[in-house]
Amino acid sequence: MAEKIRQIKPLQWIFAALTLAVMINIFIFSNEKAEKSSETSSRITRLVIKIVYDDYNDKPIEEQNEIWERTSFIVRKSAHFSIYTLLGLCASFAVGKRKLFTMKSLGVVIFGFLYAASDEFHQRFVEGRSCEFRDMMIDTGGVLTGMLISFAVMGIAAAFVRKRLNSR
Repeated sequence: MAEKIRQIKPLQWIFAALTLAVMINIFIFSNEKAEKSSETSSRITRLVIKIVYDDYNDKPIEEQNEIWERTSFIVRKSAHFSIYTLLGLCASFAVGKRKLFTMKSLGVVIFGFLYAASDEFHQRFVEGRSCEFRDMMIDTGGVLTGMLISFAVMGIAAAFVRKRLNSR
């Protein structure tokens, strides 16, 4: 066991710490009461609507409400996906170099799913929040995406290093 710990590279320790930091941030966001969470997403929704719909205020109120609901939904689910993408990216880098279809890679995705499930369960106990399976799936998709991004980054870095070594 001690030998395996010594084999972990410093960069992996850094990404393990970043993984923990992202997990703490997710917990803090999930611990916000529904009113505070809605306030945060409403600010972002307002900004997105201002950018995408320059004639929003000229539209009938029914259409404004429909645009608001649709945009708010997309903003909230994008927030889930984005932060879990970051979690998957950090967790994947913490695990280290490996092939895509390995138990370690599967472990990263399972870890992400289990954290998403625990996060949704935690929200059941926060005022005005709920536990949604759909959010767990969005979160898990984010983890998988983050892991795939890490493979792309590792592949590009490896190709760059190989190129530099071959040019000597």
